[in-house]
Amino acid sequence: MVDVPLLEDLGDLAGRRVLVRCDFNVPLSGGVITDDLRIRAALPTLHYLLEAGADVTACSHLGRPKGLPDPAFSMDPVRRRLAELAPGVSLLENLRFDPGETADDPVFVERLVDGRDAYVNDAFGASHRAHASIVGPPKHLPSAAGRLLAREVEVLGSLRDSPKRPFVGIMGGAKVSDKLGVVEALLGVVDELIVGGGMCFTFLAARGASVGSSLMEEDMVESCARLLDSGAPIRLPIDLTALGPGGKVGDPSAGGEVRQAGTSLPDGWMGLDIGPGSAVEFCDLIAEARTVLWNGPMGVFEDPRFAAGTRTIAEAVADCRGFTVVGGGDSAAAARQFGVADRMDHVSTGGGAALELIEKGDLPGLAALRGDA
Repeated sequence: MVDVPLLEDLGDLAGRRVLVRCDFNVPLSGGVITDDLRIRAALPTLHYLLEAGADVTACSHLGRPKGLPDPAFSMDPVRRRLAELAPGVSLLENLRFDPGETADDPVFVERLVDGRDAYVNDAFGASHRAHASIVGPPKHLPSAAGRLLAREVEVLGSLRDSPKRPFVGIMGGAKVSDKLGVVEALLGVVDELIVGGGMCFTFLAARGASVGSSLMEEDMVESCARLLDSGAPIRLPIDLTALGPGGKVGDPSAGGEVRQAGTSLPDGWMGLDIGPGSAVEFCDLIAEARTVLWNGPMGVFEDPRFAAGTRTIAEAVADCRGFTVVGGGDSAAAARQFGVADRMDHVSTGGGAALELIEKGDLPGLAALRGDA
């Protein structure tokens, strides 16, 4: 487990000016926040600092404004909501309005820390990026991990170091190339690794299956074959839900036949979800697990025709009596969509950061807090 300094290590905070890096990258629609989960997730840290008598300033990025001020990515909606949830906390403008943020510019860092007495990183979802507000302030100020960051490190670190067994990993999502390092890292610690989503088709192709028009990375077939031939405990789908020629993902009105199929598909057919047989087989593994990590949907769950696999897996993880972790990103969105997120033991706030921590055992933001960056 990665050690990081905690809030208590900052000592007496009365009257001290504390800069808190949060992850307030919330979804917006027409300038209105549609989900304030990331703001609420920072409240334990912000309330601790306020109650300790600190003068608290938060900072965050929002969207990708490309280094220039952009009204579409103004922090004003976040500032209004934050004023309701944590009165007394001020909020800087979008960090990414300045190109120095993503460039880790020392001059930008100096502006951030000017007049501050301490720094807290509570932005787990951004801690895999060596950006100015993540890795810069600990070089200048006494620094610590906020409550959210510390909890993420504790939970995800325990998955690497001391999981209760059997430990079942569930990997989905689109591309093997995005997750190969994580898959290889997990195979060193899990007892079973379930692979679904778009990435399963490259593995199926490595087994010699015909995948039709399904998403498949030709240049990753050899890597998948190597993993399968190694005897690693990889569980692939035994059946699929596929869309026939002429169909359009996300648009049922466009036509195209939807049918259950085996693991080989005819030309023109596209696999878009695991089939019911796979779901049953995977659920049996999940039910027996004492630790579960789920990262990535089993199919295109945003389209109701291809949501059954992800829904079934989400419910199985929620029903599991073991310790259950959702690795952020699309799987966290699916857990919320299907109403089971509150039945998971831990839902990570950072998809990419969670995967990188599991894969590498450390993040730039954590190393900075320890003084190793």
